[in-house]
Amino acid sequence: MRKSIFITGAGAGIGRETARLFASKGWFIGAADRDEQALAALKSELEEGACSIHLMDVTDPTSVARSLADFARHTGGTLDVLHNNAGILRVGAFEDIDMASHKAVVEVNVIGLMNVLHVAFPYLKATSRPVVVNMSSASAAYGIPDFASYSASKHAVRALTEALDIEWEPHGIRVCDLMPPFVKTAMVHDNAGASRLFDSLGVNLRPEEVAREVWEQVRSPRLHRPISAQFKALWPVARSAPASVTRAVLKRLRQG
Repeated sequence: MRKSIFITGAGAGIGRETARLFASKGWFIGAADRDEQALAALKSELEEGACSIHLMDVTDPTSVARSLADFARHTGGTLDVLHNNAGILRVGAFEDIDMASHKAVVEVNVIGLMNVLHVAFPYLKATSRPVVVNMSSASAAYGIPDFASYSASKHAVRALTEALDIEWEPHGIRVCDLMPPFVKTAMVHDNAGASRLFDSLGVNLRPEEVAREVWEQVRSPRLHRPISAQFKALWPVARSAPASVTRAVLKRLRQG
């Protein structure tokens, strides 16, 4: 049986490019998203029989359980790779963003991630050497101004990744994450102009570049995989530099 990957947020951006890449390598794709039309379009471009699509809301445990059970019927109950990609972003001064929006960011990026991990566990456990690839962010290195709730959510993803990589090791499950800076996706485009950090740091990564890093993470898992030459150079500095230094740099970048 061919290897399988289940991708949340597969209808666009990084998720869609990841589905395309893994399908080109002969994998069976489970594509989950809230956008039914986007899922149908993705399925139509892939080889027949290479993809199952699942209309799913990560914040709804029932929806998650139904979708993963349907996917598992195609794979004999196994799951080689879980790519937790679904996420939302809201940028701006913390006090200018309504609490419903802040709550939605946490609900999708953290609680939604936990829902999928919880439901996926038995399928991962039933598989030989499975890998979970969570989508964290460069904003998990330090709290990012104008991205307060998003940055907080990605710190949570980082912590969940670290905890479960230890907890699930006895089951043979490897848990890791990706930490990209800004990626050229609709999610980022919709927030353009909401922070000077977009201009200061640039939006240079393409979704297909991140998809290739998903592939590399599966081939050779690392607990945290920073993406882009810029952040790969900054990551060890951010981890070792005094917090006051990182704070000063971010403050200057925000001011433009």
